[in-house]
Amino acid sequence: MRAAVVLGSGGARGYAHIGALEVLAERGFEVVSIAGSSMGALVGGVAAAGKLDAYTEWARSLTQREVWRLLDLSITSPGGAIRAERIIAKVGEILDGATIESLPIPYTAVATDINARREVWFQRGPVVHAIRASIAIPGVITPAVINGRVLVDGGLINPIPIEPTAAANADVTIAVSLSGMRAAGGPTTPVKESSEAVPREEWTTRLRRSATDVLESERIRAITSRLGGHGRDLDHHQTIPPEAIADLPPTPTEALVVRAADVGLVDLLNMSFETMSALISRYRMASNPPDVLVTVPSNAVKTLDFHRAAEMIELGRQLTTEALDHAGY
Repeated sequence: MRAAVVLGSGGARGYAHIGALEVLAERGFEVVSIAGSSMGALVGGVAAAGKLDAYTEWARSLTQREVWRLLDLSITSPGGAIRAERIIAKVGEILDGATIESLPIPYTAVATDINARREVWFQRGPVVHAIRASIAIPGVITPAVINGRVLVDGGLINPIPIEPTAAANADVTIAVSLSGMRAAGGPTTPVKESSEAVPREEWTTRLRRSATDVLESERIRAITSRLGGHGRDLDHHQTIPPEAIADLPPTPTEALVVRAADVGLVDLLNMSFETMSALISRYRMASNPPDVLVTVPSNAVKTLDFHRAAEMIELGRQLTTEALDHAGY
């Protein structure tokens, strides 16, 4: 069966795309078109070039220390704290000069022209340049400048770029979204809230109930630290124990606010970007839905957790298997 594959944006969660492509290959799908934004453009590019195995082997080998070295942090870089030159150099080495028009699988990398406020589809030229433009998360990774255009992450406008695959001679379109709900089936309607302080019992109950599904471990630590220092040793899978909240002394209103300094600037930018991307994805796919949608939760790993390839690849395999089974493929 011929498949058009669409790979969404989402930082390190994009390793799940590798697992998805592995499952498609094992089930005998012939991939006839690939389009991707951000990490989807990166994985899609190496896959279209026939270099996915080499990239996967390298990604699985990365440690957290190596990732920080590769991220090439700089407090003086304009437009973002991460230059990403070392990562792109390694990806370029793997691609070995491949151009988009020479790839065995038609490929589109989607970026955003920040000045013109429009999508840019790269369908010609060096693959590595197209990838560099597509992965430039605003405020985090420095923009790319190509032919006078200032380019940032494709996910800013089109997190799951189905449209570039529309002309493909495919039997099925399979999309992988990295912006799934943090809590499966969670509400998306607006919350009507009062800015007036409410009894302490109400907000502590809400905090306890939502901590597991909505807050990543760093946010949990930030909140509980502000409220008395509890929960600093919680790992990724644990919740705030009830007793850690029930025994807290009364706190002033300002202690309930998780400030940007608590979350961290990069985390705050990523959370804002992911919130926007999830909403855009829902609207765009409503008018142009794929035949099969694989959905990866947005809190599976943090955006810059590029040392966690193995678990995300496995998660991608699992979720793709479930989605294909459910769709009857």
